[in-house]
Amino acid sequence: MGPVILQARGLVFRHAGAASPAVDGVDLTLAAGELLAVVGPNGSGKTTLLRLLLGVLEPERGEVSLLERPLRAWDRRQLARAVGVVVQREETAFPVRVREAAMMGRYAHMGPLGAPSAQDVDAVDRALGRCDVAALAHRWVATLSGGEWQRVRIARALAQEPKILVLDEPTANLDVAHEMELFELAARLARADGLAALVVTHHVNLAARYADRLVVLHRGCVAAEGSAASVIRREVLEPVFGWPVEITGWHGTPQFFPLTRGEAAL
Repeated sequence: MGPVILQARGLVFRHAGAASPAVDGVDLTLAAGELLAVVGPNGSGKTTLLRLLLGVLEPERGEVSLLERPLRAWDRRQLARAVGVVVQREETAFPVRVREAAMMGRYAHMGPLGAPSAQDVDAVDRALGRCDVAALAHRWVATLSGGEWQRVRIARALAQEPKILVLDEPTANLDVAHEMELFELAARLARADGLAALVVTHHVNLAARYADRLVVLHRGCVAAEGSAASVIRREVLEPVFGWPVEITGWHGTPQFFPLTRGEAAL
């Protein structure tokens, strides 16, 4: 792995009126060339943690550092150059072609007039190529499949030339083939291109197959952190998901399966 790009220490955040913190004492590191997956059930604190890491929320306690500099010291334009984010849901507000959509990722680099430079065009070309969507450059976004649109959105984030790529539930509403393609793309961008990649997902088994490390959240706390072998264990996952599970393996990677109540009683 390369140098640490993102680090969080002792993050605590409580929503107004809440009895307990949504994020409670979370530590996290992300290095260049690493794919880190944050997993957990609904309500575990994944979304709140992501917003803290992106500077959308201010922690009650603790600190986030980006490139060894406190996140609060970064302005929004600087952050847009360093962190590429693909949010969970997005609808196009007006007709746009794929190349134009990817060019939106250059906004933080453009001058006051917003006219693309040769450098902007080159960055978009590289991003489209890295995501295998260069052949779609002149297609209208509205004509794309769900998997194609996700890859275009990732290309737009890569056009920013970020140090970190953040994917929030990138496989939501995709079929199995497109889920696999998205995780393979994220892994390739981290390992071949040296990006620091952070994926927030509820797909624990896919994360186990592709991520270098996993962080399992439970009620705002880190229940486990490490390799798939150290995290995908019954004593970790049953309390987190509140359901009986069985652990098996696939080519050395542990996988978990929820049991029916009848199976759990055997």
